[in-house]
Amino acid sequence: MRIRAALLAVLLTAVGCGSGDTGAASDPNAALKIGVSPVPHAQVLRYVADNLAASKGLKIEVVEFTDYVQPNTALVDGSLDANYFQTVPYLDTFKAESGAPLEWIGPVHIEPLGVYSKKHKSLADLPSGARVAVANDATNEARGLKLLQDNGLIKVEPGTEKTATIRDIAENPKNLEFVELEAAQLPRSLDDTDASVVNGNYAIDAGLKPESDALALEKAEGNPNANGLVTRLELKDDKRIKDLLDLLQSQQVKDYIKETFSGSVLAV
Repeated sequence: MRIRAALLAVLLTAVGCGSGDTGAASDPNAALKIGVSPVPHAQVLRYVADNLAASKGLKIEVVEFTDYVQPNTALVDGSLDANYFQTVPYLDTFKAESGAPLEWIGPVHIEPLGVYSKKHKSLADLPSGARVAVANDATNEARGLKLLQDNGLIKVEPGTEKTATIRDIAENPKNLEFVELEAAQLPRSLDDTDASVVNGNYAIDAGLKPESDALALEKAEGNPNANGLVTRLELKDDKRIKDLLDLLQSQQVKDYIKETFSGSVLAV
């Protein structure tokens, strides 16, 4: 509902005022405006902008967002030329709910989802009736529940693994009480919950170290939830967008990610 409402406002504005596209689609000499989450996406993109972009003749403007809706709505209305913050499942959900003509260009990195707690040292310590917070958007909620299932805390109805919400929980032997929150609020929720399932970027931004602090962490192998570059339909074949992906997937960026995030972020 939030996605639909936000996008409807954007589309009504575009219809009433004309296209908001004043960026790379209409001016081949303009800087590419790329929407990102602050951590680690903005850090990675600024490394590219400062150290690698000139080799491709690219100009990059980094635009930060602290939520998961505005980077897509801003891309739809032409305020951005691309964004780098989301996974394919999240993009697919956004497109299905909005009808927006956005295009996945390619993956860059994986941020393992983790279970964190300020009150307990292991998942086994969670008491009966423990309060557990999960993201309230469809993609990240399903990921969080899968992580809890993989670690033996719950089971969801067979066949719902990719779309599960708390209403799809079939077995809950510890009678865990689930709280659904905006993904950005999950680190702050740790003061009030027994455990919270936190996205990698928000965990890092809150000073958490996924490799050492998480009670359970997603595995990178076979993980479909890589974060990647997304643009609009008319820019999907633009050489500048393809060049940007080449830089984001370069060995220099892989080395930067490894050295900077020490396993909390994994290059694809």
